[in-house]
Amino acid sequence: MTFPIEAVRAQFKALSQPGANELGRVYFDAPGGTQICAPAIAAMVAHLESGTANSGGAFRTSIETDAVSDAAHAAMADLLGGTPEQIAFGPNMTSLTLAVSRALSAKWVEGDEIVLTRLDHDANVAPWLLAARDRGVTVRWLDFDPTTGKWKLDELAGLLSARTRLAAFGIASNALGTINPVEEAIRIVRAGCGTLVYVDAVQSVPHIPTDVVALGADFLACSPYKFFGPHQGVLWARDAEAVEAYKVRPAGNDGAHRFESGTPSFEGQAGVLGTIDYLEWLGREADPAANSRRARLVAAMKAATDYERGLGERLLAGLATVPGLKLYGVPTMDGRVPTFSFTIEGHHPDAIAEHLAACEIYAWSGHFYAVEVIARLGLEEAGGLVRVGLCHYSTADEVDRLIEALKAI
Repeated sequence: MTFPIEAVRAQFKALSQPGANELGRVYFDAPGGTQICAPAIAAMVAHLESGTANSGGAFRTSIETDAVSDAAHAAMADLLGGTPEQIAFGPNMTSLTLAVSRALSAKWVEGDEIVLTRLDHDANVAPWLLAARDRGVTVRWLDFDPTTGKWKLDELAGLLSARTRLAAFGIASNALGTINPVEEAIRIVRAGCGTLVYVDAVQSVPHIPTDVVALGADFLACSPYKFFGPHQGVLWARDAEAVEAYKVRPAGNDGAHRFESGTPSFEGQAGVLGTIDYLEWLGREADPAANSRRARLVAAMKAATDYERGLGERLLAGLATVPGLKLYGVPTMDGRVPTFSFTIEGHHPDAIAEHLAACEIYAWSGHFYAVEVIARLGLEEAGGLVRVGLCHYSTADEVDRLIEALKAI
């Protein structure tokens, strides 16, 4: 199909907001958070305007709130390939991961071990480091090759032992864009020690189809505000009932809901439901024959992947023409999401980001919470990297604007 870019962009009100010049804004800050789609905004407003309430009441607004929440859990289950009882909502992925790390580490003892990677966002590193510190647990590190941005996967088996209690992996790097071979890593873990696996899918869910059953992990976390929704976090847990969560006594204990600590943002859950409705619309456009919500969501993500690949190839070709620019990570669109980080000789990353901002091109500079990545690349004192991220509402014209702006530095 021809990707319906104009119809897609019409679903995002932020894309039509004026900038300081006649060309408008370019949102290349997507890895840090995408713009929210109109159906998500409408769903949030509708929930609040019609009357919100806390959960579990016999009155109309509480019953309607529970229905919205149930629908949001089911919608996220369809996006990830799980079941509603395996889904928990939270304020963000980081908070959910901290909660799970506390629950899992309660049974760790001194001398146990965990495996982390140098390529992850700190939200999938620091919670485990803190838990390991508190319990006297040894941390083993899976390294990556700085020249390619890829894991040294052949070293993973040697990091495992009978004392390994957890392995934490990220599907896609928020700093370099690398898509990691997580399924293969999980197979190695299962064969080596059979321990629990926690997966950070924050950067992959916006760009590629997710199938938690095929993946084979025990936990997976993502962030709807990274895929066109409101500020929420989502946890999928294969068998949450095997884990005792830290929670208040009256709180629910069914499935992954045990990790929903305190009163949630029901308007946020309504917004997530609106986001899934939007993605389902895109899936219908991509594959009219798709006969279930899950099938339509997969079709949407496949269509987005194909469209983003073409944009990414255009961007990579353009970056290669910028004097002094050094790209970090995979130099092609094979094995990456459309997140690109670079330096330009003689220019501090913050100065480059400020120059782009003056051109109404929004991009990040620094470490992006990927502190292990920046340290491994030896870029701490240099100020880290400049990062631009595409998504399926980006355009070829915007890519060209970025390249011209970089050449003008």
